[in-house]
Amino acid sequence: MIWKADLRLKPDNNIIKNIPFFSGLSAEEVSLIESLIVKKRYAKNQIVLNEEDTAKYMYIVYSGKVRVAKINEDGKEQIISIHKKNDFFGEMALLDGKTSPATVIAYEEAVIGLLSKSDFERFVLNNDATRHKIIGLLCDRLRDSWAMIKILSFDNAEHRVLAVLDRLQDLYGVADDRGTIINAKLTHQQIASYASVARETVTRILNKLEKDTMIQALDNKSILLTKAFYARQRST
Repeated sequence: MIWKADLRLKPDNNIIKNIPFFSGLSAEEVSLIESLIVKKRYAKNQIVLNEEDTAKYMYIVYSGKVRVAKINEDGKEQIISIHKKNDFFGEMALLDGKTSPATVIAYEEAVIGLLSKSDFERFVLNNDATRHKIIGLLCDRLRDSWAMIKILSFDNAEHRVLAVLDRLQDLYGVADDRGTIINAKLTHQQIASYASVARETVTRILNKLEKDTMIQALDNKSILLTKAFYARQRST
């Protein structure tokens, strides 16, 4: 597939600097990488990367969010993770030469940068400093997998939903005097996909948690985790 650059998008070297294995590069090298990245706009729910696609690019989120999901034969999603601005994905397939392990879908309108496999190898695999940082990346990805295993290990649906909320506050939490705001506007269906339970079950559990003052649905559709939420988590 041939990608066309969106010429309206301005270069943003800060995005590259925020990627761990590029952070040690010189300003000139960062500018060069930025010039090689092709940026593409994706509409909400547009597929960015299909599962089993051949590894050709590393993907960098310049704006918006994408969700990583396994899709079963019935078309239902099991959300694995959500990537936001400054996050990246697709590098694992470039490292081991295998196909993508999951489908990546635009959660909202997003701008994604594509760095080709040849340029990735040129700046990452052929650089001693960046190769060492890949180890840290692999550890982070492993922790993400452990977090999902923990969520799915609960037999009780309420415990799964609580574990999902706990995970989301780790990823997107913003400190607030009242507790922590999850700065990711997930629908009940998407939380259900994260927890691998029915949407109706998630709605019932969230309503119960709000009644028990453990969470609060905010006007902007974000979720506030109150101090009562953390007290409940410490007691379990």
